[in-house]
Amino acid sequence: MQEIRGDLWEFHGRAVIAVTTCGQLDRRGECVMLRGCARQARDRFPGLAGTLGALILAGGNHVFDLGDGIVSFPVEDDPFGISDPRLIERSCRELVALAAREGWRRIVVPRPGCGGGGLEWSGVRPILGRHFDDRFLVISAD
Repeated sequence: MQEIRGDLWEFHGRAVIAVTTCGQLDRRGECVMLRGCARQARDRFPGLAGTLGALILAGGNHVFDLGDGIVSFPVEDDPFGISDPRLIERSCRELVALAAREGWRRIVVPRPGCGGGGLEWSGVRPILGRHFDDRFLVISAD
């Protein structure tokens, strides 16, 4: 795992972008994407919240390839709660497996759960370090 600073979206088209997400759906069946990179992704890619909502409804709150070089990375079930380190760990395992199946060489992940999710990087970093190899770039804002 490599730690870098910068803008997550500068890597779009050059790497797979992981978007930290929750598992809650709204009345339309769309994933609730209220904060951080989830909101940015929702605003940049019309229909993304509906696509993710349908996948969550069918398969639960898991890592999904959303197309266009974007993957979901669940960090919480409820967008108003604190991120769950156990869910982050499961998402790490699922993302590593998906990257291996798809042959992805570079995956950029924001610090999961460390913005609006309320977790400290010092507690999350060891979780990611157990799973991510050099294909994974963990980015924090400048």
